[in-house]
This record gives sequence, C-alpha cells and structure tokens, in this order.
Amino acid sequence: MRVRTPFGRVGFGKRLVASVAALATIAGIGVVAGTGTASAWGTGNGFQQFRVDGCGMPGGVKVRSWSKPGNYKTVVMLDGLRATNDVSGWEHETNVQNMVDRGVNVVMPVGGAASFYSDWNAPSNFNGQTYTYKWNCVIANTLPQALYARNMVPSGKLAIAGISMGGNAALVVAANNKRYYSHAFSMSGYLNLSAPGMKSAIRVALLDADGGPWNSDSMWGPPWSTRWYDNDPFVQITKMHDLKVRVASGSGIPGGYNQNDNAVSIVQGVPLEMLSLAQTRAFEVQAFVNRVQLTTDYPFAGTHKWGYWQDMMWRALQQGWFR
Repeated sequence: MRVRTPFGRVGFGKRLVASVAALATIAGIGVVAGTGTASAWGTGNGFQQFRVDGCGMPGGVKVRSWSKPGNYKTVVMLDGLRATNDVSGWEHETNVQNMVDRGVNVVMPVGGAASFYSDWNAPSNFNGQTYTYKWNCVIANTLPQALYARNMVPSGKLAIAGISMGGNAALVVAANNKRYYSHAFSMSGYLNLSAPGMKSAIRVALLDADGGPWNSDSMWGPPWSTRWYDNDPFVQITKMHDLKVRVASGSGIPGGYNQNDNAVSIVQGVPLEMLSLAQTRAFEVQAFVNRVQLTTDYPFAGTHKWGYWQDMMWRALQQGWFR
C-alpha cells in the first residue's frame, strides 16, 4: 500500500497544528502497510483494457474496466498520491471489481502519481518531467467520451469516486462536469486544500511522492494563485448542486485491517486519517449550509488503508448510493 497525502482542518489554531503534524508525518515515509499484489482480473468478468487520448500526455492513458450488459451505473475510480503505472491501486489492493456482478461497471484509469488528477500549469521542473500533466482533461473529457463510445454509461451519466488525492479530485471534477457525472464520492479526501497550512503540506507531499520531487508551483502556480481555489472542493461547493455527493472517512482508530500492522505503520497511518476526518466533517457542514445533497460514512474504526476504502465502496453500493 502507498501512503496517501496528509492534510487536515479543524479550527485556525488546530489547523496549524494539524498542518505541522502532516508535514512531520510524511517526512521520510515510504509506505504505510504491505504493498500487496495485483489481482488476476485480465480475463472474463467483462474485462477490457484500452487507451484514451492523453490530452498531450505521451502514449495516452491506460484504462482497465469491468462491465456487463444490464448494469445500471458505471463508476470511475481514482487512485491516490502514489499511483503506479501498471494497474490502479484499487486493482492492486481491493476487490471492488466484483461490483460488476452487482450492477455497477468499474473503470480504472491508470497512473497519475502526485497529479491531483488536475491539468498542471507546466511540466514539473524539479524532476525533469518532459510533458505537462493533463489529467483533468482526461477524466473530464476523453475518458467519458470513450466510455460513451463503448456503450458503458447505462444510466446516461457516470459516478466518480476516489481516495485521498483522488477523493478531492472526484468532487471537483464532478462539480465542473455535470454533463458527464451525476455522482461523486470522496474517501479519506482532503477537502479544503486552500485552508491555512494546506498549501505547504501539499508542497512537501509532492516533494516526497514517487517519481518526484514534484514542484507544486508547476501544478497550480504559487500559493496566491487562484487555481488553488479552483481545485478546492470546500470553495467549489456551490457547483455541487444537482449532484449526489458522498463523503467518507475513518476515525483514525485502528481496526480489523490493522491487525498485522507493526507499530510504525499504525503511527504513520493514524494521523493521516484523523486529518482527513477533520476536513471531511468541515466539508459536511459546508454542504449543509449550501444545501448540497450529501450522504456520509464515518465508520468507528479506520486508518488510511485500502481495506477500509474497499468497505466504504461496498457500503455505498449496499445503501443504494449508485442508483
């Protein structure tokens, strides 16, 4: 499993403490728990692999999907900060592909490490990137168009869901692309990226991410750039009317999926989820004030770990959220 980005928000004083904790937490962290192995999903079960236009990213974007005739919804699954280029973390670490047998097609774009699934301003000059990330263009345009062309959007519009970095991206993408997306789900996301201290936390997280160091100035510009607000779900809340929004976060209390973790893994994973919980709760209040349709999932136990995110997806299915 790969570490997910640590940001948090409570009150002004607490936010500062949370930000400092976030910076301390990710410094030097390579992994939180075991890496797992990719599941053998390459045949049957409605599996397809194809590429979509990368909007200038060389080679396009690999997509792995599971679909069946008669299913009622298709969900696009976004990965976290340390996304790899072989398959999505969702495929590496969970069984959500099995939702294809319960009425929901599953689509996983592959790659995008440290991208926040955004269109960057420029290539990252810290690590010698030779092209500019254009992930928003893919998730908001070329991927939906490819899915429509393949008759993989049975309900007319898509759902989108993501963890950590992919959680806040899912909400922003759906808010700005309601012609394609009707449902948006953030799990353990950091939903106020422009809050005090968060920009510094993101900067440090990108320096540490695989393939880095990545330069956050190349992503959304310097801290005073308005692009930080354009990509902040908390700020973009008024665009989420007419969407079915769902947010989830664990408590930070270790549970069943932590039984085999060592002490270091638990100490690393707990603060990440507590910070996410604080920002997710704040976003819930923001949604209530702005009358945005919202459902929530706050399990008693849960750290920043794939098993808990897998359960969050299945609960969403069982509770009818994809309908």
